[in-house]
Amino acid sequence: MPRRLDALDMTFLDEETSTAPRQVMTLAVIEPGERTFDYDTLVRVVNERIGLVPRYRQRVATVPGGFGAPVWVDDEAFDLTYHVRRSALPSPGTNAALRELVSRLIARRLDLSRPLWEAYFIEGLEGGRVAVLIKSHQALVDGSVTVDLAQVLLDETPHDRDVPSDGWVPRSEPGGMSLVAGSLVDAALNPRRAAVRLSSGFDRVQSRVGKVVQTLPVVGPVAADAAGPFSGRLSQHRRYVTVSTRLDDYRLVRDVHGGTVNDVIMSTIAGGIRGWMLTQAEPVSDKTRLRAMVPMSVAAPDGAPTSYGSTVRGHLLTLPVGETNPVVRLHQVSYALKAHKETGVAVAANTLASLPGFAPTTFHAVGARVAETQAHHPYDLVVTNVPGPQERMFIAGSPIVETYPGIPLSPGRTLSIGVTSYAGGVYYGLVADREAVAEPEVLGQCLEEALAELVETASPTRVRAPRGRAPVRRDSGSGAAGAPS
Repeated sequence: MPRRLDALDMTFLDEETSTAPRQVMTLAVIEPGERTFDYDTLVRVVNERIGLVPRYRQRVATVPGGFGAPVWVDDEAFDLTYHVRRSALPSPGTNAALRELVSRLIARRLDLSRPLWEAYFIEGLEGGRVAVLIKSHQALVDGSVTVDLAQVLLDETPHDRDVPSDGWVPRSEPGGMSLVAGSLVDAALNPRRAAVRLSSGFDRVQSRVGKVVQTLPVVGPVAADAAGPFSGRLSQHRRYVTVSTRLDDYRLVRDVHGGTVNDVIMSTIAGGIRGWMLTQAEPVSDKTRLRAMVPMSVAAPDGAPTSYGSTVRGHLLTLPVGETNPVVRLHQVSYALKAHKETGVAVAANTLASLPGFAPTTFHAVGARVAETQAHHPYDLVVTNVPGPQERMFIAGSPIVETYPGIPLSPGRTLSIGVTSYAGGVYYGLVADREAVAEPEVLGQCLEEALAELVETASPTRVRAPRGRAPVRRDSGSGAAGAPS
């Protein structure tokens, strides 16, 4: 019997719009290795490994008349070359050009009539590098039945891994009467699950009504748009910003001031947002706070079935962006996260980093799902921070030198931040609405400056300016209290 979508997956599909595509992305930059890594190589590797994630060859089929939840069925017309695409940057292939291309690609919706993913082989980067961008729908990767494709593509060594062919032959799609009958049987055998899906259906109807109301003309200011610097209506366009930093800097600050690397990362984000707000003449006082939804990994209860999806919970974190002192800001973040650490179920970063394959891509996808389940809470942005392996990973023998995540935007929230630590680096991927967030690249620069400021407090002799960038000019008339960070 085909597997049915759960209530959350149905919500992701039903609420997707042209302004809110529901897809998580991973961008990997690849160094030329001893062997050629080109488009044909990527197609070959995906073809060899896709059997490890069978849902990547399935599409969503609806039940006639809406009598039951949609089901996953094999795509009888599955065409791998439709999903694995080729693109190139104009010479000289700068990082800025790569970010602009990715910005356009992540704004495009996936074809919901096909398997819900796409991969792009991007050539023409400076230094002979290439990049691979993978987009997966939020309904596709749940961390339980399905992990992210990138997790099974990457290897720990440059040597080829023998993956036996699964001899896949698509099963014929069930007919309409068969789907209806299957839904009735499923409802009889699982009445509680059917009730949850029915309740979800009512919620989705209410959501549709809400969307219609939002399209009607309004009189006066819209409160939701004025709630914070990252609140507003989404457009159909995105900006993608990447920031590359070194893990040793975070460890230095941790060793001197205490806390964890995660605390230092979250404090860097708070300081970076503060700096960006000052450049944009946003009102900042010592009381200014932003709330971030930060999915956190926890250990599964004894005896409970474990999966990536069952070991991530949402955590609301108040970012002290109004605090002028970077060390005080760090201590405030550490104190706010202390309760999670003391629960006894927090998972150590080295445990997550040692999981098989390249698990960060799956954890980012699961974290984005968890954040959506907490959408009823008032928060300003989603931040996912996932530690990855500290040894270099490979795809078809070629080393991955950088990897950046991307978290989708949900209605009303115009910025998301994903962070992955990998092979001695800490890589930020910022997804911003192109029309609602001004100068997101300046926010990226401010993140670098916030980290440099923390490093200076830990070791004055190791002042490290952001690489190749001029200091950000801050507007002294922004209403900030105290010196800008």
